[in-house]
Amino acid sequence: MERQVRRVVTNHEADGKAVVLFDGAPAKIGGRPETGVKSWLLWVTDTTPADVSGPQDRADRTIGIPPPAGGSVFRIVDFYPIDDTKLPPDQMVREMGTDHAPSKAWPPRHPAMHRTRSIDYAIVLSGEIDMLLDDSEIHLKAGDVLIQQATNHAWVNRGIEPCRIAFVLIDAKDS
Repeated sequence: MERQVRRVVTNHEADGKAVVLFDGAPAKIGGRPETGVKSWLLWVTDTTPADVSGPQDRADRTIGIPPPAGGSVFRIVDFYPIDDTKLPPDQMVREMGTDHAPSKAWPPRHPAMHRTRSIDYAIVLSGEIDMLLDDSEIHLKAGDVLIQQATNHAWVNRGIEPCRIAFVLIDAKDS
């Protein structure tokens, strides 16, 4: 049974009193069934420092995988086990566009290989997953934390149950 995501967002009333602004499921739930991914968009910022004023739901918008220029994105993603041998070799590049293709120095070794110009903080909340790099991979499990600096990568769930990861992506400069 799939676990839902509850999002609680706080803010201030006009008199400065701290209050709960939103409490419940995020407005934007998405994913890519063909690649075994479901995601919950929790919050997006367009600038740093972030604007924390006003009552608007900053996650009630359509956004791709990378954060906005100068901003950040916070999401939860479930990766389901799938048969990735049936995916086209450039699956993620087709979905994300050529700006996110793996570095030309290394050809993609998996259909989900991609790159975002961001620093990514990933916390594995449940399950297990493999993160593929250009010529290596690392196995991650619940409780593990990954800090990724704009590297070519793919997420592959070779297990039998979903893997849930919390991601914070922050726009970065190319090296």
